[in-house]
Amino acid sequence: MALDLLRWTIAAALAASVGIAVGSWAVTTRRLSPFGWPARTIRRVSDPLLLPIERAILSRGGNPQHAPWWLLGGVIVSGIILLSLLQFIAGTVLSLGRAAQQGPRGVARFVVWATGNFLMLALIVRVIGMWLGAGRYNPFTRWSWRVTDWLVLPIQRHLPGFGLFDFSPLVAWLAIWLGQAILLSFL
Repeated sequence: MALDLLRWTIAAALAASVGIAVGSWAVTTRRLSPFGWPARTIRRVSDPLLLPIERAILSRGGNPQHAPWWLLGGVIVSGIILLSLLQFIAGTVLSLGRAAQQGPRGVARFVVWATGNFLMLALIVRVIGMWLGAGRYNPFTRWSWRVTDWLVLPIQRHLPGFGLFDFSPLVAWLAIWLGQAILLSFL
């Protein structure tokens, strides 16, 4: 019920941001007269949302006319992240409830499953952070390095070099996946 309400809210925000982006594009390309009532209405509705985005874009050397499209992209990305996070939390809570009903063995299976998935997520954040230039000391990715260094660093020491490519996170991910599968088969 709450998830459906959130979906409809995100869909409404998406529709509004599409309207703002298309309306701003129509005014910018002079498909609508900038002095007519439709253009004034579009600006009156969209300026409180777009002005902070325009300032941020301008401070980074970008074109502030792209702010409506950044708004649209931000709504899409944040909607996807929010829905995915809430579905993940709901699934985890349901899995934990089922595990608790199965007793100690079910709880042990849940702990192995959750720990393995958390370590795999940390490896993915670590790799994507490296691709984007957010290394070990970036505040957003530091946690992933701390959580996975115990496994990745020994693999790096023993794995031969492949030039610019570091395959140790991939080998660590495979080791976690294999260890999780083995442990779950015994439980």
